[in-house]
Amino acid sequence: MVPRVSWDSLHYRRSLASRVTLLTTMAVGIAVTGVAFAAFATVRMQSMSSLDQSLHSRASAAAQTDTLDALSRERIPPWMLGAADVRIIFLDAVNRTVRGVSSSSAGQIGTAEWQVALGNRSWSARTVWMDGERYRVVAVQAQEGKALILAQALESTDEMLDRLGLVMLLFGLAGMISAGLAGWGVARNGLRPVRRLTTAVEEITRTERLDPIPVEGRDEVARLAVAFNAMLTALSASQARQRQLVADAGHELRTPLTSLRTNLDLLAQADASTKLSAESRKELLADVRGQISEMTTLIGDLTELAREDPSAAPSVEVVELAAVVGQAVTRVRRRAPTAQFVVHTEPWWVTGDSAALERAITNLLDNAAKWSPEGGQVTVELTRGTVMVADQGPGISPEDLPHVFDRFYRSTESRGMPGSGLGLSIVKAVADRHGGSSRAGNRPEGGAAFWFQLPGTMAPPEV
Repeated sequence: MVPRVSWDSLHYRRSLASRVTLLTTMAVGIAVTGVAFAAFATVRMQSMSSLDQSLHSRASAAAQTDTLDALSRERIPPWMLGAADVRIIFLDAVNRTVRGVSSSSAGQIGTAEWQVALGNRSWSARTVWMDGERYRVVAVQAQEGKALILAQALESTDEMLDRLGLVMLLFGLAGMISAGLAGWGVARNGLRPVRRLTTAVEEITRTERLDPIPVEGRDEVARLAVAFNAMLTALSASQARQRQLVADAGHELRTPLTSLRTNLDLLAQADASTKLSAESRKELLADVRGQISEMTTLIGDLTELAREDPSAAPSVEVVELAAVVGQAVTRVRRRAPTAQFVVHTEPWWVTGDSAALERAITNLLDNAAKWSPEGGQVTVELTRGTVMVADQGPGISPEDLPHVFDRFYRSTESRGMPGSGLGLSIVKAVADRHGGSSRAGNRPEGGAAFWFQLPGTMAPPEV
């Protein structure tokens, strides 16, 4: 079976330059054809109108002569009536006679001419065939019941119109060829920026170097190049973040893996030598479990951070933020029993991912509980969509404050404490993904404070 090929598939297989050239040629061809047809029709109508007016004026002048009746009885040469280039025909409606034409051509005299002879029409003009030639026949009323007809051959007029048609055809073809060449030149020059852009994109695809493309001018192609450069910038930044995440994750995983391998080696050697006390063995196993737990937390944070891409659309779910805060506080209270949590919330409804929101708020609470002294107070407030979590710890140093939300960033004081350095990064990612914001600072009375703000309403939205 032969596959069917549509016009659209054939059209889009052609290059853009060839399509522009073809469309330009077609447009000019249609325009030239329309203009030529209109010009030819106008010239033809004007020629016939001029011929009719000339024949009518000569026939009217001849019909007004006093000797026309006598002349009609004799074979008078046409030049005597000022009509040397025409045939003169006399109609007598009373006697139903036709004089001045051969018997074979007399039958071409039709109803229009007889109506003029009878006085029903003042004059008539039409084209007839006589003796194998085309004639323009004009009839005027001469006397009562009679008509004078002048018939002029159209051979010269037809030859003029044929020459005019040939000239217009030649000029039309020349115009289409010129339009095709002009369209090809315009397409070639106009699409040169597109070809440069295509070459640059192909070079980027081949080499994977995300270098910006030079932008020239302010036209649509320049705007396309600017948009493509913006995409390259975003892609380059994404690749840089991805490489940094992999490098930081590898660096952070190296320490617990090394410690875990060392402890396992010690346990293996101890089993072989049986010189390890039960207490030391218990400490090593606890250390191994701690390292495994730290790795599990780190891997979970990495997974959560990778999922919390700011460009990802949040889940369409109506969430009561106060309830999420309450669930997060309940969970952290079990993990930090020595901390005192003072909670004050107001109703606030948001649209988002409840699990991600709870994870972010839990990270803030874990961070506050970690830095609060034993028996210290952690303040949690939810006011008009802003969750504020404050502790009674030492606060954040000025040099650490700009970096607290960076991935894997850990201050000097926190490097000996548990944690992956990703908790606050996840907080920022969740806030960005939900159209909110996050910031950190120090309270005047001491301790660090974090603000997690989300857009929403005080009443649940109508679904």
